[in-house]
Amino acid sequence: MSRIAAEFGTPTYVYSKASILNRVEMLAGALEHIDSTICYSVKSNSSGAILRMMAQKGLGADIVSGGELFRALKAGISPSKIVYSGVGKTAEEIRFALASGISLFNVESAPELHLLSELAREAGQIAPVALRINPDIDAKTHAHTTTGKKENKFGIAYTDALGVYVAASKLPHINPIGIDVHLGSPILTLDPYQQALERLSSLIEQLRSQGIPIQALDMGGGFGIVYRDEQPFSPLQYAALVAPFVQKHNVRLIVEPGRSIVGNSAVLLTRLTYVKETAVKCFYICDAGMNDLIRPAFYGSFHRIVPVVQPASTATRVVDVAGPICESSDVFARDREMEVLAQGDVLAIMSAGAYGFAMASTYNSRPLPPEVLVDGASYSVIRRRQTYDDLIALETPGC
Repeated sequence: MSRIAAEFGTPTYVYSKASILNRVEMLAGALEHIDSTICYSVKSNSSGAILRMMAQKGLGADIVSGGELFRALKAGISPSKIVYSGVGKTAEEIRFALASGISLFNVESAPELHLLSELAREAGQIAPVALRINPDIDAKTHAHTTTGKKENKFGIAYTDALGVYVAASKLPHINPIGIDVHLGSPILTLDPYQQALERLSSLIEQLRSQGIPIQALDMGGGFGIVYRDEQPFSPLQYAALVAPFVQKHNVRLIVEPGRSIVGNSAVLLTRLTYVKETAVKCFYICDAGMNDLIRPAFYGSFHRIVPVVQPASTATRVVDVAGPICESSDVFARDREMEVLAQGDVLAIMSAGAYGFAMASTYNSRPLPPEVLVDGASYSVIRRRQTYDDLIALETPGC
């Protein structure tokens, strides 16, 4: 890590190829005896090199925008393994997805269903559809990442689902073949999935009694990972839960892992610019900011922070680890006991692979950091550092 920091500067995202592939193989192995498709959640990390790894391993993609569809296709992911989620699909994005021949549209509302029907008619196609059902289940995630409660903007109310499915079945350019549910992220216990399966079981039976041939279950909800001391369930435990449901109802399972594949596979390297002492606090001021990794500021998320080179002394002190952004929320850790460090030392912010670079911005006109992929003893840049010229490349002089 010291070599990478010296060669490419800081802040820099660093990914482990072996770690990413190991997590893919663990999940694939757990699901190998279940009729299933793994659709990597592109929103968690949309780096082209990582998407190409997913394509090479035969994974599909869960997308939420036309841009993510474009990225997935460019990376070589088969459109026959792409599912399109998202509450606000535009007509232009739907046309792109229809033309690309994706596997499934996860429809979130009756108005979206009717727009999709009309656009499919214009294209001379029949759109494969799953309705996203909001089961009103509290998965005990952060308020900003819960998606399966009735007050959330996502999905169709469970109580309305049968009627919307019947309406969908009567649209000549819609083929309702699946059910979609997403419970939020990150989820650390299997209880919310169990609750959802119980509710969906009776719905599938009702739909089939109406002549609606449900063939697929898209079971969304981000698997939790270890940031501090969490104890998430394993892929094998998840597979043991869903296997009886898949067999009983004879459906194909679609899963949408993102965080669980890339989250613990990366760090954000940052250098201490200043050690700032005040009358009440000590601040470790870093060259990474909330524009580079917004999770602590946005969600209050915990990330372990460790020095890349352990100091000789075992002495510690309580500090705030903060960035250079002109916002009081630009803090990676508050009142954290850490090693006594000096200006110029390099820190690694752990578990930064998911919703790290993907949510980064150029706020304060700060160029985006580079991304580096480590493969065994070698490493390479998979995205170069943005330059000042890049910051203004799309702008025009105006009036």
